[in-house]
Amino acid sequence: MSENIYRRLPREEFEDVASRIVYEDNHLLVFNKRTGEIVQGDKTGDEPLSEKLKAFIAMRDSKPGRVFMGVPHRLDRPVGGAVVFAKTSKALERLNEAFRKGEVSKSYWAMVCACPSPESGELTGWMLRNEKQNKSYVYSSERPGAKFAKLRYRLLRSTDRYWIVEVELLTGRHHQIRCQLADMGCPIKGDLKYGAPRSNMDGGISLYAKRVEFAHPVRREPVIVEVSTPLDDFS
Repeated sequence: MSENIYRRLPREEFEDVASRIVYEDNHLLVFNKRTGEIVQGDKTGDEPLSEKLKAFIAMRDSKPGRVFMGVPHRLDRPVGGAVVFAKTSKALERLNEAFRKGEVSKSYWAMVCACPSPESGELTGWMLRNEKQNKSYVYSSERPGAKFAKLRYRLLRSTDRYWIVEVELLTGRHHQIRCQLADMGCPIKGDLKYGAPRSNMDGGISLYAKRVEFAHPVRREPVIVEVSTPLDDFS
């Protein structure tokens, strides 16, 4: 019975998953997510990465029984880049706490539809989430139900039509980067929800979790992981 808990991945899919594991030890795993993939199960019923990684590890390690794959960190479906998974309950508990306390440093790259002015700085505001619209709004002053939001950004380079910015997320609000960049007049390429003029061909948006840094949940040594993204190719 235990052999059939998880589906067997076809060879091409197995190799694809293996190629996108950018860090792994006995306690945790960091995966390079593509836009359009979901981290955890949702109402669509699509297979989440948490389940695909369980199937991968069960095959790779010839592991009988159940595989643990906790999710302390999520990225929106249209966003790509580094996602942290916990391979043990102890690691999950400690990583959950680290994310909650803001002890995890997260850096993103975004391709935006206008040149930010100034080219570097901090964005602060009060963000309010509209559950029905699955959309957030940012305000310059506090209001009931709103949460304080802060990020840092800097322009990295530009193309003929777009600009690539690096964003350091200092608080973790719903759609924070998407909302705050749009509010300054720089919607992310492909992000129709926040004002981009057209969608991307793959249905995702040009936002990627480029780098993540945190203390190892067990050994306490620094873990620093940087992933490749489609934006790396623009010079």
